[in-house]
Amino acid sequence: MPDGRDTIYLTFTQWTVIRYYIREKRRLVELTEPDPGCWVHLAPPFGPDELEDFARRFEFDPVFLTDSLDLDERARYERDEDIRFILINTPVKNQNAQEENEAYFITVPIGIILTIEHVITISAFETPVLEKFLENNVRNFNPADDKNFVLQVLEQNVYHFLSCLKTLNLRRNRIEKELMHSSRNSDLKQLLAIEKSLVYFVNSLNANELLKMKMKRTDFGHIKGDEDRTELFEDIIIDNSQALSMANVYTNILNGTMDAYSSIISNNLNVVIHRLTIVTVVLMVPTLISSFFGMNIPNGIPDHPWAFYATIVFTALFTGGLYWFMQRRRMF
Repeated sequence: MPDGRDTIYLTFTQWTVIRYYIREKRRLVELTEPDPGCWVHLAPPFGPDELEDFARRFEFDPVFLTDSLDLDERARYERDEDIRFILINTPVKNQNAQEENEAYFITVPIGIILTIEHVITISAFETPVLEKFLENNVRNFNPADDKNFVLQVLEQNVYHFLSCLKTLNLRRNRIEKELMHSSRNSDLKQLLAIEKSLVYFVNSLNANELLKMKMKRTDFGHIKGDEDRTELFEDIIIDNSQALSMANVYTNILNGTMDAYSSIISNNLNVVIHRLTIVTVVLMVPTLISSFFGMNIPNGIPDHPWAFYATIVFTALFTGGLYWFMQRRRMF
């Protein structure tokens, strides 16, 4: 047992890192073996057969673990006798964000398994939400209080969504200011990456909101009658709705921005092509006149002493008149 110092023990199987935590003296202490009321956290990477062994050891369906590692799994909850399973989606930075047209953030599942004696968490990635608990940066966190633990995970998850949304919005504003001076492909690709991130957020926040509403309706967290926890859960649902509303607003703004810049670029291209066409038509007049005099046909005009100068003046007047006519008709 711990002696008051920050001693860390890791339990390694073949691949998976399994960590056991309890709360002592306002600190999170890691154990070598699970005790009743402790928090069990599974960290990647995961071995192929270890998840089944772990599930068999704690007597629950291994599907709860494998579903938590599926990036396409939607938020939901299940009950299997005394075992309760909650799966929520959380944002993480995309490791492939440096590649072309990849989203800055993606959403991944976090699995929370509530057994009679333990709270078990698992995710395919190291998520900032669980990292806050691992670093003991959440007030009044106690793994032994599974009801409060679940609410705190949901609360921190919503806060992290809001933080990521603000980051994306600040990045969008910065890119828009740069686009005011130059329309570079790299800036437009960054806007596309932000748009993809927002699509992930909208879908995940929608799924998380439906999950929380069902949990509230069925009292899945067993908090009915506890006024403080019920009020906290209500606040979490409201914050999730706010995050969803922000994600939708930012998505609409970004879509409008992309459409506006697309129209601006298209209009600028049309203006350039229009001007080039006018220049080509105007310059065609002196080219055409000089071509007539360049033909090998005798016409007597070149023999006149003022023929060259007269041709230049005529060409200039005709070209100027054509330019004036096009400008009068607002052809450019």
